[in-house]
Amino acid sequence: MTLKIISTTEVVFEGTVDSVQLPGAMGRFTVLNHHASLVSSLTSGKIVYKQSDGAEHSFDVKGGIADIDNNVVSVCIY
Repeated sequence: MTLKIISTTEVVFEGTVDSVQLPGAMGRFTVLNHHASLVSSLTSGKIVYKQSDGAEHSFDVKGGIADIDNNVVSVCIY
């Protein structure tokens, strides 16, 4: 699936990932391939994503919005 992390000033990350963990307003949740469509607000925490080579990366956020649809995870952060 494709992950796009976008701030108000730049594209922080755009690439193919196997999984994404997001700090949702109702608690942390994981997105995998073929996840149901979803829109969620995000709270302060870490976005953690795994790439197909097994490398895991994390990114601190203060909040934002995530949109999951058709194997694309679009995250607008602030």
